[in-house]
Amino acid sequence: MRPEPRPGLMPEAAGRDHRRMLRHVATSALAGTIAGAIAAGVLMMLDIASIGTLVARSTDPLLAAATVLAPFVLIGAAAGAAIGLLPILRKFRR
Repeated sequence: MRPEPRPGLMPEAAGRDHRRMLRHVATSALAGTIAGAIAAGVLMMLDIASIGTLVARSTDPLLAAATVLAPFVLIGAAAGAAIGLLPILRKFRR
């Protein structure tokens, strides 16, 4: 089901609206990415569940840190993008 176009919205205005929407979602995803990276960093620095010790003692600490960091960053980006979409979805529901 596609939303009906708003009456009186010119193609240029629609393009600006789409760019604004994409910029908003990208900014939200970036904020979520940063939050996920900070959460993983704190998890390793505070050595919660001995993750910091395991990363430090591994044969390749960069790979181990990336293995811990990647899921947090991806989940943070997805959550940020989803939160960024909430006002836009409410706008189209009207």
